[in-house]
Amino acid sequence: MNNQVKSAARVLDVLELLSSQTQPLRLNELVAKLGFPKSSAFGLLSTLVARGYVAKDSADRYAIVETFRQGFGWVGGFESFLRAVATPIVEEVRDLLDETVFLCVRTEQQNARLLTKAVSRQPIRYDSSDQHSMPGYGTVMGRVLLAFQPPEVIDAYFARTELRAFNDKTPTSEAEIRAALEKIRTDGYGTIVDEYATGGAGIAAPIRNAEGRVVAAIDVATVTARYEQRRDEMLAAVLDSAARISTRLGYRPEGRADTRLTVQGDA
Repeated sequence: MNNQVKSAARVLDVLELLSSQTQPLRLNELVAKLGFPKSSAFGLLSTLVARGYVAKDSADRYAIVETFRQGFGWVGGFESFLRAVATPIVEEVRDLLDETVFLCVRTEQQNARLLTKAVSRQPIRYDSSDQHSMPGYGTVMGRVLLAFQPPEVIDAYFARTELRAFNDKTPTSEAEIRAALEKIRTDGYGTIVDEYATGGAGIAAPIRNAEGRVVAAIDVATVTARYEQRRDEMLAAVLDSAARISTRLGYRPEGRADTRLTVQGDA
């Protein structure tokens, strides 16, 4: 007995075919190779593009996202999956703004740990070590990740954390930092200017998983002078990229249609 679900099998057929190609394929080429109805193939490709597994170029050609070409990231756990689906967007934002873009996750100590980045090509730019753990209270990524934790987690963080200054602009009182966390929850993003690294600024937004939990933060990090000139442009890019990555993780805000892949009748 063949227990395969046709729609699921077709998804795998599409992914396996695109993984084997060195050049993108047009819809008609994919249909010819796989023998699918054109309407079904288009629907599958549209879903895979929306979920971040397949990329569509300006010539309406389809290719597997490069991060997946050597194997699918979720085999290494959630962080591998997150890195795989987010990296193309991180690089896209870097190319759009020519500023450094970080993607961070939360550590058990409620600090920010760098998961992936795309560094600005400008001669004067902001960067950070891949292994650097950034303090939850002192960096914009750390604050965004901390802000959306349960109250008891935040209370425990302040109870054990020494709030030391990194320079003369670093807020070091619990009340100041709690106010910053509340503003992040209200605004849906966070900003920082010179409070962690003198001459450095950043703007970050939360990334949510399918259950709505904040699991990561994306940050545009730049020098203060460029931040002050381009703040609105950077904010728009950060909010858009955070929403797109969240969508790829399965997050659907209330009232938004769910476009996740489902098994439906075949055309």
